Amino acid sequence: MEANSRWVAVTAVAPVAWGANYYVTHEFLPADLPLYGAALRALPAGLVLLALRRQRPRGAWWWRSAVLGLLNMSVFFVLVYAASQLLPTSVASTVMAVSPLTMMLMAWPLVSERPRVAQLACAVLGLGGVCLMLLTGVEGTSLPGVLASAAAMLVSAFGHVLTKRWSAGTDVLASTAWQLTAGGLFLLPVAAVIEGPPPALSAPALLAFGYVSLIATALAFVAWFTGLRHLPAGTVGLIGLLNPVTGVLLGTAVAGEVLTVQQLCGLVLVLAGVVLGRPRREGPPPLPQENRLPSPRGSERRGRLLS
Repeated sequence: MEANSRWVAVTAVAPVAWGANYYVTHEFLPADLPLYGAALRALPAGLVLLALRRQRPRGAWWWRSAVLGLLNMSVFFVLVYAASQLLPTSVASTVMAVSPLTMMLMAWPLVSERPRVAQLACAVLGLGGVCLMLLTGVEGTSLPGVLASAAAMLVSAFGHVLTKRWSAGTDVLASTAWQLTAGGLFLLPVAAVIEGPPPALSAPALLAFGYVSLIATALAFVAWFTGLRHLPAGTVGLIGLLNPVTGVLLGTAVAGEVLTVQQLCGLVLVLAGVVLGRPRREGPPPLPQENRLPSPRGSERRGRLLS
């Protein structure tokens, strides 16, 4: 149980770091350059992690890095960037809150993690809490923004479960670096063709990209993929609900917003869903085959064969 709690705490770094990402993108980054915005988020983060863990992909990880980089970084970052510019933060976060349910359902066929009824109930509980916190008559919702946010949720859920399926035995820091670098390299030529020359960035925009790339991407994805290595995908998805919680608390602390009773009830529901959705205590791992004692029936059978 202590080990599970430790991995839950490590994983929680990611949604807490992502909590301010919608706000930072919406307020400080150029609205009409989603491709450059995604590339400048992914590539610097990947290069920093490559400098920390100087390993090249081997064997199947050359094409796996390309596939996961395209899903988890290129496509996902562009969609999130677009959703951040087209939607209020509350609506975008609420759409993304469906991710735990999606990850649980995708993990069943892809990594043989059958969702428990209790896990599904916790995901629904957390989603209800997010809706209570954020859906308070917000205006400015656009259909393209909702579609972008929903597509981002589906792409990320599939990419994260696929990462869990492929990442056994691979260094987390290295595999995250490969994905981010591949994703950034995919985006740069596309951005140059579609959006033209790189934008001239102001000092606030550079600082914002620093946060988005180093904290909300490099650090956050290492923590997130570490959680996927050690926890069920459904549990990791539930921990992701701390993203909108962080956004609401930041709004209270930084922008002087006042929490309503409805938001407080929603926050309690989300935290209850995350806590109750933690994995149960598991028994000791099975002994390796060479360390197992033979069963009496197996010993008798071998004795008859030798006599």
